[in-house]
Amino acid sequence: MARDVLQIAQGMLRRRKFSAAIRLLEGRNEIYEGNFEYYILLATACLYVGDAGTASTYYQRAREIKLTDTTLLLGQAALFLRRGDTDRAIQYYLEVLDNDPQNRLAKDALEFIRTKGDYSTICRWVDSGKIERFYPPAGINPDKVWGVILSAAACALCVMFVLHVAQLRKPAGEGPRADLSSFELSAGETKNAQEKDMSGGAYKYILSGKEITDSYEKAQRYFQSYRDNAAQIEINRLLNSNAVPSIKQKARLLMSYLSVPTFDTITDNPAYENVAKDPGLYIDCYVVWSGRVSNAEMQGTSYRCDLLVGYETMEKVTGIVPLRFASNPGIANDKPVKVLGKITIEDGRFCIEGNAVYQSVNNFLEKP
Repeated sequence: MARDVLQIAQGMLRRRKFSAAIRLLEGRNEIYEGNFEYYILLATACLYVGDAGTASTYYQRAREIKLTDTTLLLGQAALFLRRGDTDRAIQYYLEVLDNDPQNRLAKDALEFIRTKGDYSTICRWVDSGKIERFYPPAGINPDKVWGVILSAAACALCVMFVLHVAQLRKPAGEGPRADLSSFELSAGETKNAQEKDMSGGAYKYILSGKEITDSYEKAQRYFQSYRDNAAQIEINRLLNSNAVPSIKQKARLLMSYLSVPTFDTITDNPAYENVAKDPGLYIDCYVVWSGRVSNAEMQGTSYRCDLLVGYETMEKVTGIVPLRFASNPGIANDKPVKVLGKITIEDGRFCIEGNAVYQSVNNFLEKP
């Protein structure tokens, strides 16, 4: 029996494929307009990837349809807890217990606030990802269940065939991330990697044949090592070079396999200074930069501001970058902020297309 989009998205959440669920659901916005389950799924997925602003927007839309749903209340409570607004979080957790007195997650969250809910601890839990234990449950991950079953079976086989298994066993994580065999360069591409007639094009990087093939091999190797930013840089180098069209096409296909990182998973975070020197080399790379915002404004439903990079302590501005979000991320203008976003080009200058923010709230537990 065919499954609808909401069922598929629910399965993605159980498998912790939150970014994929967001892409799937956002593509069905018009179809599921006003659907409570749709808003809850999308909000919860956004919460898990660290996009608290968008999560808040969709939880609020869900609240306009139904007020007392447990998942909705847990999600909104988690948002207040992330921001350090423990008074509001407690109100929502108590409302959960009014409707479901045995709810273990609400009880655990209240105990955490009572015993460990100080400013520095909450900040550390948000930064490390431990705060996710108080998010609405995403469900049992079937991949992990099968992993346990397969591990048990493997252990049984080890007892029976110790010597044989010992020879074949490989450490976890050595396997390839994806099958890229169809992306391998042909003998002809390796031999003739450079564009022969360069009179009709403008190339930012003029590379030798070996430099082209080396760059392509690096992109593949970085991808398999989960270093997507490093792979993207090599892809950008190729796309703006004198490489032959077939190699550029394979590089674009490889680019479609790259993943959207979170604050916890980003690697090879580009420095502002490097991006400013050569923005084209870093297009579509993701960055985590800290600072403060200025000139914030809403344009329709989108949020725009300038990120003053490196200005957390208000001593020195490393650089100023336009920052935009599809919806209001809830940034407090008077406090430092950490932003996760993608480098893009707009009106001839590079800017950040925001994905998620993290911002501490000072003095939220001060006693009168």
